[in-house]
Amino acid sequence: MIIEQFIFTVVSLAIFVYMFFKMIKNNDTSYIVILILEAIGIAINFLGFALFIELNMLLNILKYVFSIVIPGIVIILEKRGMTLIEIMNIARAKMYLAAGNDKKAKEALLNLVSKIPDSYKGHKMLAELYEKEGGMRKSIDEYVQAIDINKKDYESYYKVAELLNHLDKKDEATEMLFNLLSKKPDMYKATELLGDILISKEMYKEAVNVYQEALKYNPVSYEINYNLGIAYTMLNDFQNAKICYEKAAQINSLLYNAKYSLAEIALIYKDLEEAEKRFLETIEEDELSADAYYELAKICLMKGEKETAINYVNTAIDIASKKIVEKVKKEPLFIPIMARISIPFNLENQEEKETKLTEKEIKAKEHLEEMVDITRHLSYNDINLLKKNAKEKNGRNSNIQNIEKEQDERQK
Repeated sequence: MIIEQFIFTVVSLAIFVYMFFKMIKNNDTSYIVILILEAIGIAINFLGFALFIELNMLLNILKYVFSIVIPGIVIILEKRGMTLIEIMNIARAKMYLAAGNDKKAKEALLNLVSKIPDSYKGHKMLAELYEKEGGMRKSIDEYVQAIDINKKDYESYYKVAELLNHLDKKDEATEMLFNLLSKKPDMYKATELLGDILISKEMYKEAVNVYQEALKYNPVSYEINYNLGIAYTMLNDFQNAKICYEKAAQINSLLYNAKYSLAEIALIYKDLEEAEKRFLETIEEDELSADAYYELAKICLMKGEKETAINYVNTAIDIASKKIVEKVKKEPLFIPIMARISIPFNLENQEEKETKLTEKEIKAKEHLEEMVDITRHLSYNDINLLKKNAKEKNGRNSNIQNIEKEQDERQK
């Protein structure tokens, strides 16, 4: 017991002296709090020693926490580059945030960055707080300062790009994301955001390049293969789009968007059996079921199966009346069975369900449906010619890639 008290006294006094000289050297009064806690811990130990009494468990815990644990944590954090004033202000800010007092948290962080302008944690937390409040421009400024201090803070790079995109500064966001991916090419969410922006700007070839680069790091990603399929779709490169959608569907058979796209591509190439098979797989998805039943009805009419077509189109109308009825009225295929299609009387009063599809998914879906209508009157010879041209194009691209690969190997 005496040995334990002796060791505690030596260690705690050494830490106390160290902290005292730290305060003098840095001229930082923040250390007073730590010194007071240490003094309380040392006093508790001295009291037990002077009165020859054994301290209970609570007092023993308090003396170690006050005199050794808390100062020890401060020393470790300082060795990692944080100062005591930074530690205390960050702790205060976190406590205020936990209590829901964002104003006080902001005050603590502003006080910190005013005293220590190169506080990475201070700028990062302040950026997150401004973002939470909706102050996007202030948030960007703070994230940029955090990046200047920590060049490997890739999350802040992404946040700046995301906020710039929200401010409709797509060119700046694109530049930021290209810069980020050059440093961290395997960061998928940066790839996804950049792809979205490029597709929204109709820069489909650039989007293809971005997704292809991302596949090098995650070749079995459903999202990357599916998004690459979308980019190829918008370029009317349906052969490559089909390859990407098929791979996406293999990776995750429970996500039906790729299957719906494959069904539409099958219709473009007049492969009714394949299209029917894919649409039947898609009817399980609430978001796509109405459109799938509608397309199945069209296929059945092309095959002369009127009764099945009537059942399918009426099912589609039950699911999404307003949208499907509008399509039916514009589609000449339904004229022979129009009298047997159940069209509700109160269409105008029916609310359409909010779509879960993203902007690029809607864009690709509408493009495929439009291309189905455009290619419907093409002959099978025309379709075969399109397939042949696509294969030759892919062959040329493959040869170019092989030549470039050989040249790179020779240079090495």
